[in-house]
Amino acid sequence: MAIDRRKLLLFAAAAGLRLLLFTAFPSLPDLLTGRVEISTPVTSFKRLQEGLYLYTHNVSPYDGGVFHQAPLLLPLFALLPSPFFTNLLYIALDILSANALMQIASSGEAQSTPLYTSPRHAFKYDSIYIGAAYLFNPLTLATCLGRPTSIFTTLSILTSISSATTAKPIKATLSLSLASYLSLYPILLLPPLLILSHSHLPSPKDSSPQKSLKSHILTHLPLFALSLLLLLTTSTTLLPSPKTAFLPSTYGTHLLLPDLTPNAGLWWYFFTEMFDPFREFFLAVFWLHLASYVPGLCFRLPRQPLFVLVTLLGVFAIFKPYPSIADTSLYLALLPLYRHIFPLMRYTFLSTCTLLYATLLGPAFYHLWIYAGSGNANFFYAITLVWSLGLSVIVSDSLFAVLRDEWEVERPEMKGKDVRQI
Repeated sequence: MAIDRRKLLLFAAAAGLRLLLFTAFPSLPDLLTGRVEISTPVTSFKRLQEGLYLYTHNVSPYDGGVFHQAPLLLPLFALLPSPFFTNLLYIALDILSANALMQIASSGEAQSTPLYTSPRHAFKYDSIYIGAAYLFNPLTLATCLGRPTSIFTTLSILTSISSATTAKPIKATLSLSLASYLSLYPILLLPPLLILSHSHLPSPKDSSPQKSLKSHILTHLPLFALSLLLLLTTSTTLLPSPKTAFLPSTYGTHLLLPDLTPNAGLWWYFFTEMFDPFREFFLAVFWLHLASYVPGLCFRLPRQPLFVLVTLLGVFAIFKPYPSIADTSLYLALLPLYRHIFPLMRYTFLSTCTLLYATLLGPAFYHLWIYAGSGNANFFYAITLVWSLGLSVIVSDSLFAVLRDEWEVERPEMKGKDVRQI
């Protein structure tokens, strides 16, 4: 098999840059590990080290309420003999994520699906450029240097999408089950992923597309559940008693939000101010709001399941309980797949300036609150609202552009004309 020299050069440059930053600035990883924009209570590398210390001393890592991550990460990191090999692991994860992303781009799924072809399908970026945009994105670099465990989730999600676009539904299902095991929220990506993987399978001649899709779902949904159950069962064999202590400490933390450490999301401040009698009600409302995007997008865009996945990842980067810049970098890495809709987007300049504004002022506002003592929690929460606003504009604007692109196929006479609601 011929080696793509451009890809090899790209991966070598990205790995070399990361290795240089790790070695030339040895204090930088520890500095970024402590940043709330990078590390959250459910992805923090420092908390992973705490759990690993307890695990290697035959104590339950979930004692004390500090460690909230998946148990299978513990034996993996216990095998790494030194921090240098830990750095190499994170570099490799980034390279593998970029490779999966480039495979998605090479499939052409964003421009042309088995059920829909954009009239602007010729406008697209080369997969090398998309991979480079991901690998050299400052958010991706900061995430790699900060070493949160969210990188494992990113790789699993990209691998599942890449497998779905190349007619490998079993691998796609297993990869998404691993992502759900690590972070819980990817389970919401299962419906559009099954639709995407089904669209690339040969259509049986003796059944309708609806029956074929139903059969596909009924086949792979048990596979997803069994693989997730296997991961959970394996986890219980690795831990000292109590064996199931990781369930409330990992997935319970996602669902019930007991740790209100500040982060780049919207939940922590809201529930800090929330009266206890109303806490359960608003937890249900917030989770219902997050899950409600899944059926709506699947029903509205059944011909473009990849865009449904991309949009959901953007929604999760805004509204999930513990978001970080790793979620934003994943969404921004997938968005260039839809180069052909960029001319239809209306607020690109506004959203870009908003994100840059929040990126520059976020650390300053956090410093004023925590270290200088000249501000309060409102300072940092206000800038996270601006950050979420910028992402919301990008998500909604890209959704408008895709709907407009579909509409111009149905109404070609309206191409290029302004549309106003009366």
